[in-house]
Amino acid sequence: MGHAASPDIVILGSRRKAKLEAIVRRASSPQALALRARIVLLAHRGLSNPAIAARLGCHVHTVRTWRHRFARHGVPGLCDRPRSGRPELYGPDVRLRIAVTATSVPPEGESAWTHGLIAGQLADTGVSASQVGRILAGLELRPHRIRSWLNRADDPAFWDAAAAVCDLYLRPPPGTMVICIDEKTGIQVKSRKHPGQPMRRGRHGRREFEYIRHGVVSIVAALDVATGQVVTEPIGRNNSVRSSVSCTGSTSAPHLDIHLIMDNGSSHTSRATRAWIAARPRIKVTYTPKHASWLDMAELWFSVLTRRLLTRGEFTSRAELADKITGFTIRHNRTAHPWTWTYDARADHAAYIARRARIGLATITGSTTAQALPEAA
Repeated sequence: MGHAASPDIVILGSRRKAKLEAIVRRASSPQALALRARIVLLAHRGLSNPAIAARLGCHVHTVRTWRHRFARHGVPGLCDRPRSGRPELYGPDVRLRIAVTATSVPPEGESAWTHGLIAGQLADTGVSASQVGRILAGLELRPHRIRSWLNRADDPAFWDAAAAVCDLYLRPPPGTMVICIDEKTGIQVKSRKHPGQPMRRGRHGRREFEYIRHGVVSIVAALDVATGQVVTEPIGRNNSVRSSVSCTGSTSAPHLDIHLIMDNGSSHTSRATRAWIAARPRIKVTYTPKHASWLDMAELWFSVLTRRLLTRGEFTSRAELADKITGFTIRHNRTAHPWTWTYDARADHAAYIARRARIGLATITGSTTAQALPEAA
């Protein structure tokens, strides 16, 4: 006895058919959605509902339901309809109190709100710490996280000082030796308590967790911008700028002026250092602006030193670390080349002003339009 033909005729165009076939092929497709796509594709081939159910191993009512849904709503009809779900246990009032608490000042003796603290603060509601976490996640509130930022006004003096440094890098004056000086203090002298294991195929190298401290070492570095070569010297106290300049100046041609670039550290701006520099007309100084020590090119060399020697190095004494830093510097100078500096503070400041002008113009235009809308209405 034959089966009655389904009233839901499925006819697929090339685009719809390709979309359904992609759903079936895609490994990430939910299995329920893939089954529904197969039902529609078989219906398009003219198979009856019982034949489709037998081939796919599902109930004929399932085939009938999704064939009908596709005939009425197309591909979107194969997705599940929104469900109300379980009623909320905690209503808007509790959620609002959780949000207000999480954004308020923590209690005395605490630096940040935790889920447990918030649940304890709202004990009268019966909300649990885990439920607080779920509600805060839904509100995109994260009291356990903080992001630092620098409150610096658009000070013209900052841009002028930054531009002066960039000019020395990009357009050095003739007859001038540009030197960047900076210190790296408190370098930890550490050795592992147990030897590590070398890398082998399919496994990273391994390093034992425990280590032994042997003190700290501080160094001062003077980098020649024109050549990329560096002079380093261990320091006992952070006051050896003069000795570093003397060491560098003694190896430079006597007819060259020395232009120093330094940050605003106390050893660089002390009265003794300023007096020592003022007594030597050959030496001129340009200081990086506050909060911009990254403009000092010596920081680039310290980054190289940290990555290639300090991070994974093993040192059993301060003297050993100092010797290894000296050896690393000598090897670096054999193949040293000048850094390619591309940042220009003047161009950056011009772009900053233009960006602020565009934002201000958009704000003014938006306000004018908002005021004109009631009159137009």
